[in-house]
Amino acid sequence: MPDLTPIYLSLKLAFWTSLILLILGVPVAFLLSEWKSKLKIFVESLISLPIILPPSVIGFYLLIMFSPENGFGSFLQDLGIKLPFTFSGILFASVIYSFPFMVQPIQKSFENTPKRFWDISYTLGKTKFQTLLHVIIPNIKYALITGLILTFAHTMGEFGVILMIGGNIPGETKVASLAIYSDLEALNYQAAHVYSLILLGISILIIASVNFINHKRD
Repeated sequence: MPDLTPIYLSLKLAFWTSLILLILGVPVAFLLSEWKSKLKIFVESLISLPIILPPSVIGFYLLIMFSPENGFGSFLQDLGIKLPFTFSGILFASVIYSFPFMVQPIQKSFENTPKRFWDISYTLGKTKFQTLLHVIIPNIKYALITGLILTFAHTMGEFGVILMIGGNIPGETKVASLAIYSDLEALNYQAAHVYSLILLGISILIIASVNFINHKRD
């Protein structure tokens, strides 16, 4: 039986990435849905960039940015913060890389929410924040769940960006996708099969969850 630590690290990384992005993604998505400036297109394009940009490029520039060789990386090191080749580093990279998968479905749901929901709540004496918290966000719950599932699934399958910023350190940054790669290089097909089958099972559960949510929403 192969070591299941890479599976645990993948699940841990996906969990924390999804949680952090839910906290960050909701306010960002709401602000984008309300924003009327011409700069909105530029900001949306910037957020969507990780979807089309090769992950190795993202990982490379993050590695350069956090390197002690440059000013920002040296500043972080002086504060005792080390990101390259650590779990914290791959978590930060995953948050950047999966950001659009959380923000986009939530933003679209905010934009598609009927204006009358706001108007009715205002006539009942609710403030904008109360309306957002108690009326709008519960109304877009399926978008929130979809964002969480997509982010979790995307993080579970990450490879290039994690390899660049985290290396392939057992017990620290060696997630399941890197373990499969390492085992194939070592011709350890049995271990690669186990990791692959576990990821396959998780993927099937994720797809079934998304389909179930879409069915409920319809």
